[in-house]
Amino acid sequence: MKELLSPAGNIDSFYAAIANGANAVYLGLDKFSARAYAENFTVDNLSEHINYAHLRNVKVFVTINTIVYEDELEEVYKTIDKLAAIGVDAIIVQDLAIFNYIVSHYDSIKAHTSTQMGIDDVEGAKLIKELGGTRIVLARETPLDTIKKIKEETGMEVEAFIHGALCVAYSGNCLMSSMIGDRSGNRGRCAGCCRKPYTLVNQDTKEVINKSYLLSMKDLNTSDYIKNMDFIDSFKIEGRMKDAGYVARVTSLYRNVIDGNRINSSDFDKTFNRTYTKGFINGDNSLNITNINKPNNNGYLIGEVTNQKGNKVWIKLDKPLNRGDQIVIESQSIFKEISICVTRMFDAKFQLVETNRKNAVIYCDQWVKLGAKVYKVREKAFEDESLSMAKKGNYKPLPVDFVFHGFIGNKLSLDLTHSEMKLSVTLDHVVEQASTSPTTRENIINQLSKLNDTPYFANNIEIEADDDAFIPLKLINELRRQAIEKLNEKRTNVEVIKKTPTTIVPKKYKSHDPELAVQVMNEEQYETAIESGIKHIYFDNFVPRNNATYTKTNKEILVGGLGGVNNYKGNSHIVSDYSLNVVNRESVAILSSLGVDRITLSQEISKERIADLIAKYNESYDTHPNLELIVYGRIKLMPSKYCVLKRLGKCGECKKHNFVLKDDYTTYPIVFNKDCTTTILGDKPLNLIDDINDISGVNVFRLSFTTESKEETKEIIELFKNKLSNKDDEKSFDRFNYTKGHFYNNPL
Repeated sequence: MKELLSPAGNIDSFYAAIANGANAVYLGLDKFSARAYAENFTVDNLSEHINYAHLRNVKVFVTINTIVYEDELEEVYKTIDKLAAIGVDAIIVQDLAIFNYIVSHYDSIKAHTSTQMGIDDVEGAKLIKELGGTRIVLARETPLDTIKKIKEETGMEVEAFIHGALCVAYSGNCLMSSMIGDRSGNRGRCAGCCRKPYTLVNQDTKEVINKSYLLSMKDLNTSDYIKNMDFIDSFKIEGRMKDAGYVARVTSLYRNVIDGNRINSSDFDKTFNRTYTKGFINGDNSLNITNINKPNNNGYLIGEVTNQKGNKVWIKLDKPLNRGDQIVIESQSIFKEISICVTRMFDAKFQLVETNRKNAVIYCDQWVKLGAKVYKVREKAFEDESLSMAKKGNYKPLPVDFVFHGFIGNKLSLDLTHSEMKLSVTLDHVVEQASTSPTTRENIINQLSKLNDTPYFANNIEIEADDDAFIPLKLINELRRQAIEKLNEKRTNVEVIKKTPTTIVPKKYKSHDPELAVQVMNEEQYETAIESGIKHIYFDNFVPRNNATYTKTNKEILVGGLGGVNNYKGNSHIVSDYSLNVVNRESVAILSSLGVDRITLSQEISKERIADLIAKYNESYDTHPNLELIVYGRIKLMPSKYCVLKRLGKCGECKKHNFVLKDDYTTYPIVFNKDCTTTILGDKPLNLIDDINDISGVNVFRLSFTTESKEETKEIIELFKNKLSNKDDEKSFDRFNYTKGHFYNNPL
């Protein structure tokens, strides 16, 4: 059976997933989960739920899919040990240190790479396999043909999202929430900046192109494409922030789709949705990937307004409307929708009714335009039915076979077979001949079939007994109870298989006076960096984390993803970029042991944590880490496969003009890359020039240029060079508006 993996943000959703056909459930703990605002679970209360799932042949995966700071490592390792002890099947991880701890310490628990790790090509998958991984959760932007290639060339298990909310940024690479609101997506606390309204402005002409929810992605729905995805090992539903009714309904729908059963496709529209896309995975593009008119539940169209008198509105219906439903009526502005809970409803004759199918009259205190479309966003009866589907106990029971032994003069016994398991139970009771009424075969079958409070049903019952035997019914019940209890103990027995961990052996380095590296985006900036005598320059020698194209080179090369690390392993001058989200010593050591020459730290790490990482690294590995830190440049808040210009039908305009996004507070420049991907930049540059002489142990400081002119590029390089050489400089950054990012604090 194809694995269907469902979300559980709370206990009710956990049981809802199992009740409706999930083969596996993924959930988070109260810490280190990429959905920190879900109710989540604790290690202490998880054991009983794991047993419940395992007895119903459902696996349990736990997410520890955040970046983990140096001072948190030991706590996370202890948590993993506890999870192994209670029988968790796998842990979904982002951080390399956590991944390595699992694969090097345990055979009984698997490490699955989170979508946050950004694996989206064969090279990245090969590296994960080499490191001991068994399954990859693909980055959500990965197209289906690439996933198939990964499966064919590596033989690894592949897992992909098939339904639910999408991120507009590349998986694991969004810093927008972190830098704007101190709520890090890489720590599970995304503030949903992409769901806010933005204004697109032509920076050259100052023309307002569009104001709407320009970054708000539609929800993924692959129900029509499952047959094309049959090589995928695990189909994953997003939704740990959704309620149990949603989890029950969507799980049930996909269970039937996967199993080839008919479904009512309109049920998808009745569940929470932002309208649907088949996703980048199935070839959708920027034209159809966002719903720029609405960031929340879109519901489905049921009719339009035909008249209004005072506070009464007439609606011509194409689909039924019921009392208790929630509707939304189009307004003049997409930012002010008219939402109404239908508590009272009338027909065309103004008679109170419970249901209308053609014409309805409702109360509305706001003015609405004639012809305004009406959407149903909540159908009470449907939601009530979904919640009833979510109840604990609504699962498909598993078969057990019984052989009952009840011969006169022998002890009473019962054999049980389930799958490959066989067991026997014998009572200390010798069967006697009946003096009046013998125990019938029907009596025995009835008692053994009473399995309603267990995960099983009696598939086959054989009776080997004398027809004139007397067997008390309570003893038959006791046999059944003991046999089921013994079976449950065998099926939930946790066998922890440990390994002798391998030692990480990083390269040996020494601390030295810091050098400057420069990253540029155009020829002018590149020439300026050369003229300024910069040794480390990243331009055409930069391979990003996503959509990587690998070419042979012996030059120093900056790689943004694990695919690049694997591809260039033979190159002695690999520099890993900030996008690998490195924030602890063990991740540094692992990358170094894989041949990375210099490791760029995450832009979410603070000054104190940099110092802590370096000190612990020296202590643990008896060598110095070769680190790089970005100290200047506009932060790449949101790298994305989505292009807002293409979405608005203005493809190619990026070659003619510069564009920015504006919110209520500030302006964000947009970089349009050659491969038609985009990057939203921070409103002001990061600038740590006043701090670099206080950062001890970092060997290379990077200046990252994006929108700067040739003159600005030259001036900024000179300012940093003079600062490092302790030269006084009359020029300064006083005229620039800049930020220190997270240098003095870590995001939540």
